[in-house]
Amino acid sequence: MLNQDYQEGESPQEDANFRHVVTPPVEENAKPTGHLFADAQIPEVSPPASAPVLVGPFRAWLRRAFFFGTVAIVNLIAVLWLADLFNRQGFHKSHYFLLAIFALLNSLLVLGSFHALAGVWDWLFGWRSVRVTKLAHHREGALQSRYAVVMPVYNEDIVKVCARVESIYRSIEATGRLESFDFFILSDTTQLNLWVEEEVAWTNLSRKLNAFGRIFYRRRRINENRKAGNIGDFVKTWGGRYEGMLVLDADSLMEGRDIVKMAKIMDVNPRLGILQTPPKLIRGSSVFTRLQQFAMRLYGPLFVRGLNYWQLGQGSYWGHNALIRVKPFSEFCELPALPGKEPFGGKILSHDFVEAALMVKAGWEVWLAWDIEGTYEEAPPTLIDHLKRDRRWCQGNLQHMWLVFARGFPFPSRAHLFMGIMAYLGSPVWFLFLIVSTWVAWDFRESDLSELPYEGLVGKYLHIGGNQQALILTFMVISLLFAPKILAWLGALIHPRVRKGFGNMFSLTIGVLLEMILSALLAPSIMVAHTFMVLGMILGRSVNWGNQTRETDGTGWFEAIRFHGPATVLGIAWSAVAWRIGEVFFLWMSPILAGLVFSSVVSVWTSRARYGRALQRKKILSTPEELFTPEIIRLADTASAAVDSALTANAMNREGVMAAVVDPYVNGVHVSLLETNAEECPSELIEKWLSDGPESLNKLEMAEVMYCAQGMLFMHRSVWARPFEHMNAAWSRAVESYRTRMEDFSPAEQ
Repeated sequence: MLNQDYQEGESPQEDANFRHVVTPPVEENAKPTGHLFADAQIPEVSPPASAPVLVGPFRAWLRRAFFFGTVAIVNLIAVLWLADLFNRQGFHKSHYFLLAIFALLNSLLVLGSFHALAGVWDWLFGWRSVRVTKLAHHREGALQSRYAVVMPVYNEDIVKVCARVESIYRSIEATGRLESFDFFILSDTTQLNLWVEEEVAWTNLSRKLNAFGRIFYRRRRINENRKAGNIGDFVKTWGGRYEGMLVLDADSLMEGRDIVKMAKIMDVNPRLGILQTPPKLIRGSSVFTRLQQFAMRLYGPLFVRGLNYWQLGQGSYWGHNALIRVKPFSEFCELPALPGKEPFGGKILSHDFVEAALMVKAGWEVWLAWDIEGTYEEAPPTLIDHLKRDRRWCQGNLQHMWLVFARGFPFPSRAHLFMGIMAYLGSPVWFLFLIVSTWVAWDFRESDLSELPYEGLVGKYLHIGGNQQALILTFMVISLLFAPKILAWLGALIHPRVRKGFGNMFSLTIGVLLEMILSALLAPSIMVAHTFMVLGMILGRSVNWGNQTRETDGTGWFEAIRFHGPATVLGIAWSAVAWRIGEVFFLWMSPILAGLVFSSVVSVWTSRARYGRALQRKKILSTPEELFTPEIIRLADTASAAVDSALTANAMNREGVMAAVVDPYVNGVHVSLLETNAEECPSELIEKWLSDGPESLNKLEMAEVMYCAQGMLFMHRSVWARPFEHMNAAWSRAVESYRTRMEDFSPAEQ
């Protein structure tokens, strides 16, 4: 058996979800904890009352009151300013509706901008900055507890996944703390060929790193409840052995020293339930991904510091690149099914925000370690791929409307849920605001009304006209929109080390300008796409669970026109209406109309890797991770332990499932990872597979054979022992691929 952790007489747990499993033994006293386990009655897990508190409740209340109070005041001023402007035009019923929408949209804009301003404040007065990482300063010696590094995968490129696992493994090994960590590849893969490739890659990885008993692989037979179910099954089966688990995505990378630091923080802070890090985007090749990673790298630090300013120990969890204390997670974070059916009911898709809220509700702290640098992920390569992923997130976040007013949640948790909802609901609200504004402008023009002589409070006390008042409001909105970007740009300019990370002053400035222009052009397309997503949910359309596209050669013109066609048609029609209303209104709407009309063009152009590489050569939209590659990324780029020509499921004529039948090594790996049981093998399916070939069985039938160890052994012996004329030609070609003709070798030169 390849699972060297099993002692004689031991076997994996008897569970339908774990028919195919490689697992460490469960310690005698390491019982499961919490509600995830039907057979366990465990006392409630509470944070120690005597544990030190990093920030007191009164100080936290003051910060939140100041932050959200300032946001409310600024938003109120803007709303009253607009109301006074409407009075000048002659207030009517539609203006009440516009004011209500503006109040909501502007509050979101002010909230986002003030996160950046709070980040600037926190940076200027850095000696007062709250950092949970301070707890790990000057902490030397071995870790007190054991931790698991878990990476859920779903139909991924397993060679690249294993390269990331290898790089993280070697990075932790370099710290000298490897003995405190185990690694788990938790597969929910549904494609049978990829299943076999995962087994082979894990075997090669573990053998070359001498890591059997430290790196484990498990594939669930029943993919219940998506990623949340995958993690829940890990906690149920093995969580009792570990104090915490570092949850990663399939595209995650983290520096070993930072992982060890996070574990030290959890060791010394017994109140800590979740420690979230802010991952940086890497490896962007298209213009779209380079745009995203540049914006996140330059502007992101201000926003995460501002977020930490008020959330403190009642933060949120983003689903990956986070360390979670297992016992309270198991005790409190089992997610309920929402009332009704999907898309608004059923299983919760965006589980992470809810899990953090449940943890905080139970008294545990959730911190954002904003100053941990070595944490990375990848992004979808095109706008269309980005929006396809957003469909899942949209449904998951809008499900939180059931929970935002749930009893017992503290204010920060409600704020996180609300902001997640408005990340998608904000688009149809913005779209509605623009439609109503267009209708009001059209009605004003067609009625041939003139501005009333009423000067309003603003005109009376500030002595300005209606046009000036409108321009001031427009300037205020634009300032709130662009102030965070300008502040981040200025901050990078005055810090030579930061500026060098983005190339130089010229490339940094051009990158900021290009990002502003392209973001303005992309925003209308995203607005329309999110609006259709929300409408689809209202009409009862749910999303399917699919794997994320991480690489592509770009969006084709046909796909772009098909996807963005409604936005383009809308933009053309809207432009005609705006022009009919008047030149001033047309100019005011032109950024939005241009984004709609040219949505397909912008989508295609930003998807092209060759344009991204051209910008890269000029160091435009470059990031520090690109110009000064961190060690963990270099390790991942060169990692190859998962690949071995002697043990492969990718040879010609014997890929995936074919290799699991024909190749003696791959068959041995696959069979050794199956659970031995007394179930009768499907002999009829086996004979049909042999005589009629791989195409004769459907996916479920083939999987039934593949889960039967004796059946797979019989298949292997049969394809090698039977005459070729007694079985399908696909098997004979696979066997023949092992033969080497002597004439293929030329004699050595004398």
